Amino acid sequence: MAQETSTTPTLSQQLAEKAAGFAKQAPAERRATFAKGIDVVRVSGVEKLAKQVGDEAVDGTLKGWKGDAVTLSELWNEGPVVLMWYRGGWCPYCNIQLRAMQQSLDQIENAGAKLVVLTPELPEKAKETAEASGLSIVALHDKDLALAKQYGIVFELPDAIAPMYQSRLPEYNGNDAMELPLSATYVINSDGKITYAFLDADYKKRAEPSEVIAAVQAAAK
Repeated sequence: MAQETSTTPTLSQQLAEKAAGFAKQAPAERRATFAKGIDVVRVSGVEKLAKQVGDEAVDGTLKGWKGDAVTLSELWNEGPVVLMWYRGGWCPYCNIQLRAMQQSLDQIENAGAKLVVLTPELPEKAKETAEASGLSIVALHDKDLALAKQYGIVFELPDAIAPMYQSRLPEYNGNDAMELPLSATYVINSDGKITYAFLDADYKKRAEPSEVIAAVQAAAK
C-alpha cells in the first residue's frame, strides 16, 4: 500500500479555512458588517488608485525594532525587492500570511530578492508579533502609514467598522487615525519599477508566496 504524503496547504487555503471558521462562529450581524466594510473599501477605488505594475516605486528610509535604518532604493539597486504590508499582529490573517512568507523566505532569497515587511504597528508591537509567530523577519515601521500613503494603499475604516478598532489601533499604532493599509504586496526590480502588484480590498485575500517567487524570478532576469 502506497504511503500517503502530506502537503502543506497553500496560503489561500489557510486563509479560506480561517474565514470559514469566522463565518461559522460569528453572529450574522457581525459577518454582514465586515462584508459591507469590504464593499465600501472596494467602492472607494483604492485598489485602482494605488501604485500599479509599471509604475515607479516610491523610495523611503524606515527602521525596525533593532533600530537599523533601511533605504529601499539601496536594496532594489542590488536586486528585486518584495515589499509587503501587514496591518498588525492583532489581525489573524496577517499572522497567517507572515508565517507563510517566513516559510518561503529561503526561496525568495534564493531567487535573488529581499523581503521587506512594513507595518503601521509600533516597533515594540511588531517585535511581539514576530516573536509570537517565530519569525526571523524584522518588520519596518511605516509610521503613520506615511509610505503606504505614497503607494496609495491607505483607506479610512468604514463608519460601521471603525468603532471596533477605536481601542485597538491607537494601542498598536500610537495614533488615533482610523486608517489601515491594503494588505498589498509589490515586487520591485533593480530599475525601481513595480513588476508585480497584489491589491485587494478584501483583507482575507493575500499574495500567494508561489506567485511572489515567480514574480521575483521574472524580475531578476
